[in-house]
Amino acid sequence: MAHLITGLALKGTVIAVASNAKHAFSKPAQESIKLIEDHGVEGDAHAGRFMQHRYLAKQTPALLNNRQVHLIASELFADLSSSGFTVAPGELGENVTTAGLNLTNFPLGTRLRMGRSAVVELTGLRTPCALIDRFQHGLKRAMIMKHEQPRFRCGVLGVVKTTGHIRPGDLINVVLPPFDGLQPLPAL
Repeated sequence: MAHLITGLALKGTVIAVASNAKHAFSKPAQESIKLIEDHGVEGDAHAGRFMQHRYLAKQTPALLNNRQVHLIASELFADLSSSGFTVAPGELGENVTTAGLNLTNFPLGTRLRMGRSAVVELTGLRTPCALIDRFQHGLKRAMIMKHEQPRFRCGVLGVVKTTGHIRPGDLINVVLPPFDGLQPLPAL
């Protein structure tokens, strides 16, 4: 695991924020969002102490929500563009679009301090679903890496540890977990 974090940038920037009160694939951009401890993005359909993902909530409604906040690195959009896809912040359902951070290579338990006070702890990699292909045909395949780690590159998921407002332009500081026992982010 040490090889994954060697050379990773530990400072980045919030490029865009998004939320949607309805369960929809994309989320409209907002001027700012409020992250609420143990809840998620205020007013977002995926916020709540217990699982809000429609399929997972039906299967295990008492499951604690480890998918409160979805983050994607803006660098992914440039890479997808070179493959013929056009994706803008919020269109893949993320709440926070970042720049300067290789989110998918951070270990489990990494904390992202955003803005003045908000803190999100990473819980896993977002796995691509069939809805991605409904958004743009062939995009799901572009999100799955056959011969690379991590295998999925459609962002990371986390839980809110400290309440705070964030907006585009806010700085992100990365706090890695203790070095002993580092684990890669699991697929969620």
